[in-house]
Amino acid sequence: MEDVYGIKYSKPEVILMQDTGIGVAEAAARTCYDSFENSENEAIKYIEKNMPDSATCKKINDIEESNLLNDLAWTHFHHSILEHANLSFLIRGTSRGVLQEHARHRIQAISVRSTRYTMSSVINAFVASQATNNRDFFISKVLGFDMLVTCDEEYNKIEIGAMYDKLKYQSKTVESFNEIAVAKSSFSLLNEFTGDSQALFDALENGKKKRNVGDAFKHIVTDNFKVDMVVTFNLRSLKNYFTLRDSGAAYFQIRWLAQEMMKKTPSKYLDLIIKKG
Repeated sequence: MEDVYGIKYSKPEVILMQDTGIGVAEAAARTCYDSFENSENEAIKYIEKNMPDSATCKKINDIEESNLLNDLAWTHFHHSILEHANLSFLIRGTSRGVLQEHARHRIQAISVRSTRYTMSSVINAFVASQATNNRDFFISKVLGFDMLVTCDEEYNKIEIGAMYDKLKYQSKTVESFNEIAVAKSSFSLLNEFTGDSQALFDALENGKKKRNVGDAFKHIVTDNFKVDMVVTFNLRSLKNYFTLRDSGAAYFQIRWLAQEMMKKTPSKYLDLIIKKG
């Protein structure tokens, strides 16, 4: 948690899920220069005159250092070779505000937790709150979801209260709010649990989820919503990401994300993209 401009924020969690190694990048570079025999790695030397079998490929993928790649990266700035190395990160608990900036890095694969499919609990909490016309029920329930990057409870009550007010407004302007909020198979629950918000919420949670429920309610999503995603960068693109986002000029939340990603990036990659000293 960190206090920035008077607001407390949680920081994202990051884990490196997979990485392809730097060996293929060296093999690619050696192919350009036809210089396999100059490698300090025996597996690279071997493929000068032989097609690699699975055991050799494993040795290539396990390479930890490459003098050629270091020379290309820092003497000749031949960074296209780095595109042969890829890293995939699981990111949890960054924000929608960060996502808008993160997505500007176009050379990546990115899969994000969708608000279209994952908002049902929030909408169920609102529908249940209407059984007793209880705004506090909604706020308390959504607070428990831990879905905001802001950490101060009083601030989050304001944020969630605004979500309630938007939904309340929508419930008065749309012809049949429950039809866009609840699966048809759960309509009977609305009458069965009249006057009991908690029981209705539990029943809705255990029932069938409304398909694409977020389509009608994405307007309540704020930049403080937490976001989970899996991203895959090639090493050249990751270099660009770290250069721009681990910078004092970067938005502080995306800087936190870049720093966490950097912490989880093995040194054999960092040595090729982050200048020492």
